[in-house]
Amino acid sequence: MTQSPALRPDPFDLHGGPVAALLIHGLTGAPPEMRPLGDYLATHGLSVSAPLLPGHGTRPEDLQHIAARTLAHYEQHAQSYWEGTRDHDVSQNIAALLHHMPGPPPYDLLDFGCGPGRDLHTFKALGHRAVGLEGAPSAAALARAHSGCEVLEQSFLQLELPSERYDGVFANAVLFHVPRQVLPQVLRQLQACLRPGGVLFSSNPRGYGQEGWNGERYGSFHDWPTWRDLVTAAGFDELDHFYRPPGLPIEQQPWLASVWRKR
Repeated sequence: MTQSPALRPDPFDLHGGPVAALLIHGLTGAPPEMRPLGDYLATHGLSVSAPLLPGHGTRPEDLQHIAARTLAHYEQHAQSYWEGTRDHDVSQNIAALLHHMPGPPPYDLLDFGCGPGRDLHTFKALGHRAVGLEGAPSAAALARAHSGCEVLEQSFLQLELPSERYDGVFANAVLFHVPRQVLPQVLRQLQACLRPGGVLFSSNPRGYGQEGWNGERYGSFHDWPTWRDLVTAAGFDELDHFYRPPGLPIEQQPWLASVWRKR
């Protein structure tokens, strides 16, 4: 699909007088929606700048490329990823999810972006009814072999999650791969797959709005206020947030973890 010039999400600058106006488009918008106002201001002597905010205005084919390239990396390195992360201690994250679960166990849990199945295996060993979701086929196959659990093969652009199926969603080190433009949609889909009062756990590398490629993997990195606003807007209430690894100064804690209840 080729976008016409009128529909392209390009930023624009209009040169008028010495006084300037900065126009910021909306959460789901792009600079062209501000063009009529920009033209009006420019005709009245103001200079105008309308930037494209990070993660906005991405074309559908760009999103497909982001998903395919990132998943291809994990497909190629599924076995080495398992060997390199199988002994990582994420017990703090698992405990944070389970601590806030509604009602008595066992729970129906979705390990969203389960990779080769380390945490999926843990949830099953704890007696819970766990299902994984993974977009890289080789990683999904490893997750089934390591956990004995069902694993759905889906990418974040093509989620088909059952409505109100799970008590909890464990999204550990995965949602930062979702481009900012489609993150609100993915968060709403996770909210919809939870039962009333269900719990979402997420952990992502924290940042300050950076978005783009790190080698063959795409990442979008948020600070706490931005992340809080995004998840709250998707229909969740905050239960807790913390930085990891524990026991270190915050400048040595690159991971932002948070726990949420479906509103």
